[in-house]
Amino acid sequence: MAAYMVVQLNVTDAEKFARYREAVPSVVEAFGGRYIVRGATVEVLEGSHDGRRFVLFEFPSVEAIKRFWHSPEYAKVKPLRDNAAEVDAWVVAGV
Repeated sequence: MAAYMVVQLNVTDAEKFARYREAVPSVVEAFGGRYIVRGATVEVLEGSHDGRRFVLFEFPSVEAIKRFWHSPEYAKVKPLRDNAAEVDAWVVAGV
């Protein structure tokens, strides 16, 4: 069953974050993931949005997301976003 990784972030160092943004797609793809939404404008229909960048990934399963997140491959890329963005990330199983 497909699963989704939802990420909201505030980029604090655009130059440093650009290196992360360039490096991470190949790692996502290696674990069967793909971008569904990548930084598009959020239009509020009800309630509020705090203005952070929004990214949505689709993976084959929750387990695939966890393998990606805890992988040695991602561990090499993840430090590129240290001190470059404040990140919240969630996993949601599809129906």
